[in-house]
Amino acid sequence: MGWIGTVFLGAVIGLAGWWLHPLRRAGRGRSTAGRVWTALGAGILAAVVARMLGNVVGAYHDGDTLEWLACSLFALVVVTVTIGLAARR
Repeated sequence: MGWIGTVFLGAVIGLAGWWLHPLRRAGRGRSTAGRVWTALGAGILAAVVARMLGNVVGAYHDGDTLEWLACSLFALVVVTVTIGLAARR
């Protein structure tokens, strides 16, 4: 998986996480567009960080199946926490 795949994976997880999270409608203070961009950015950033950390530590190499799983799970956790915290404000 190259960098474009990592960014795409993070973007998809960010948007899906925002859309499926039950707390996304809880906070009414900010606009919906701001929250979408926050979730999108959190997903992309988390996927990129997970990929870089895995490569630095040596847990996996480019193209491994574990790379997809680690990037997906880390991005999902970060997006969930980000949306939950944004809804509580």
